[in-house]
Amino acid sequence: MIIKREQRVGVFVDVQNMYYSAKNLYNAKVNFANILREAVGGRSLVRAIAYVIKADIKEERNFFDALEKIGYEVKAKDLQTFVGGAKKGDWDIGIAMDTIELASKLDTIILVSGDGDFVPLVEHLKRAMGCRIEIMAFGPSSSGKLREETDFFIDMDKDKRRFLMSR
Repeated sequence: MIIKREQRVGVFVDVQNMYYSAKNLYNAKVNFANILREAVGGRSLVRAIAYVIKADIKEERNFFDALEKIGYEVKAKDLQTFVGGAKKGDWDIGIAMDTIELASKLDTIILVSGDGDFVPLVEHLKRAMGCRIEIMAFGPSSSGKLREETDFFIDMDKDKRRFLMSR
C-alpha cells in the first residue's frame, strides 16, 4: 500500500467488536493506541471515533478516559435491556451515519471492525462517496465478504503482540 502523507483519514472503531474478538480468540485486551497508530500510518488524521456501550461497570470510566487520552473521541450509549432479560448494544447505525456524514471531508475511511453488517456501508462509501476504505480486524473473526469489499485489509491477527495486551 502506498501511503500519501496528505491523505485525510477518519478512524471509526467498533469497540465491542474488537473487545469480544480479542477476548474470545486470545483471552486478551485490545491495544487501542497501537490500532490508532497503525490506522493513521503517518497520514493526516481528521477524526478518530471510538464507539462504546456503557454497561455500568466500575472500570469503564477509566477505559473511556484512556481512549480519549490516546486521541479518540468517545461516543457512548447505554446497554439496552429488553423484557425477558435479553441485552443488546451496538453502534452499527451510528457508525454508518458518522462515516457517511464525514465522507466528504475524508479521502480514506478506516473501519476497525470485522462485522459483516458493514458490507453495504463499505459498498456505498466506495461507490457513492468515492472514499477509499480500509478495514482493520482480527482475521479469524472478520467477515470474508467485508474483507473482499475493502480496498485494504489489515489483519491484526498477523501481529497479535502489537494489537493485544495481556488481561
